[in-house]
Amino acid sequence: MSPCEKYRARGQKPWKLVVQILKIVMITTQLILFGLNNQLVVSYKEENMMALKNLFLKDYSGVDEDDYSVAVYNQQQVYDSLFFVLDQYSQLGRLSVGPISYAEDEEGKLLPLILCKEYYKRGTLDPSDEAFDIDSELETVCMSHDPKTANQWKTQNSSFFDLDFYRLVDIRATFQLKGINLQTVRSRELPDCYSFYVTITFDNQCHSGKVKIFLDIDVQSCACRDWKISGTAQKNTHYLLVFDAFVILVCLTSAVLCTRSIVLAVRLLQRFSRVFHENYNHKVCENDQKEFLNGWYVLVIVSDLLAIVGSILKMEIQAKSLTSYDVCSIFLGTSTLLVWAGVIRYLEYFQKYNVLILTMTAAFPKVLRFCCCAGMIYLGYTFCGWIVLGPYHEKFESLSRVAECLFSLLNGDDMFTTFAQLKDKNSLVWLFSRAYLYSFISLFIYMVLSLFIALITDSYETIKSFQKNGFPLTDLQKFLREQKDVPVSEESSQTDVHVQNSAFCCCRRVPEGDDVVLIS
Repeated sequence: MSPCEKYRARGQKPWKLVVQILKIVMITTQLILFGLNNQLVVSYKEENMMALKNLFLKDYSGVDEDDYSVAVYNQQQVYDSLFFVLDQYSQLGRLSVGPISYAEDEEGKLLPLILCKEYYKRGTLDPSDEAFDIDSELETVCMSHDPKTANQWKTQNSSFFDLDFYRLVDIRATFQLKGINLQTVRSRELPDCYSFYVTITFDNQCHSGKVKIFLDIDVQSCACRDWKISGTAQKNTHYLLVFDAFVILVCLTSAVLCTRSIVLAVRLLQRFSRVFHENYNHKVCENDQKEFLNGWYVLVIVSDLLAIVGSILKMEIQAKSLTSYDVCSIFLGTSTLLVWAGVIRYLEYFQKYNVLILTMTAAFPKVLRFCCCAGMIYLGYTFCGWIVLGPYHEKFESLSRVAECLFSLLNGDDMFTTFAQLKDKNSLVWLFSRAYLYSFISLFIYMVLSLFIALITDSYETIKSFQKNGFPLTDLQKFLREQKDVPVSEESSQTDVHVQNSAFCCCRRVPEGDDVVLIS
């Protein structure tokens, strides 16, 4: 029975419905507030990444060339780019327009820049004679660069910069900076302090004449040690903490109510199984057992637990005890997804919506088996495309990118670009790529997708036919039909049969103190 029918029949107030509506509103509001704050954090990190690349990478165009930021092709460019990093680091305070500066240790001393070069221990090369003698063991030599001694680093470490490029593997410059994200003040949040662990790598591992320059940042945020702020930011933080605590309370109430419903449903199933065994001398089948257990309650409980964990993390972040924004967003986002998916349960009480829900339920096992079979073919194309086309096409460079590219082709997206971007320097590979792409597109779009749609259509037509001609009766429904008090029509829908007979069974067999609403 629907919550309204339960209220009319027994005067039972729909507490679970009220709690679910309240929970949807509160969790969605909580998600929006956290999402806006998280966007500020992410944008701060990304903009600092761009600012540091422009500060420390010579001739950086503002756009990465590939997976690296800049590439240089002669020795002078390598020296110029390396010296540029050291010079820019020395005068960072005069160059940066943001609140960023050198990091300090516990004693208040500035942390230096560490520059290390890694090269083969010994080696001689003579490409003209096709001869070489290389010791594959690597050696690492490092130097430190204090920004206070900016004028002396070239003279004190001149031997360090005598580079043997045929032995050189890479050069790494690592340093630590500190910054404060002041933009959160505008959203009435306390600013966070950030540590930027910057690594600039001159990659010469290929020894191809092209030295790739990377700039990577590892960002860690923490509560500022000494801060003072006036205005309403601190008050708003307290209000948000109270709101998060109330969300946790509502989710706990929802989880308790749904757990109680499942427990009472299990008790009723046990009583029915005992009576059924005594009268018919055989066990209740698995499908009839599922009639007593409501999977929506399990979904609600899982969403409540995720929301509680996410709210606790959000409160810790709000109090500056934690900085796990990504983990918190995963918990809050997943819980919100499940909460809104749980609304479908109440649409089952409307016949037109119930047809769609029954269709999805009936088609899901078939679709799952079909996807397992089609997935084998899909994986075969993925591995084949990666090994053959990977060296010649950027969309096939890694297994994950191949899977993404094939999924785009499966949905009819970006087809011409995929064909056109393949390098045609190798005729054999070019011919293979055409056969590969045409066969995949033809097989999956014209056959696999058509069969996929046919499975769902078949389930929909079956459900529509059952609604007109009546659903097959299960053992549970036959047992209830034998009761003289409530006649059941064969032409009634499966939902109606289940609801009416479950309500009758509860009224007849559940003690007066038990909650019969839980079975519907």
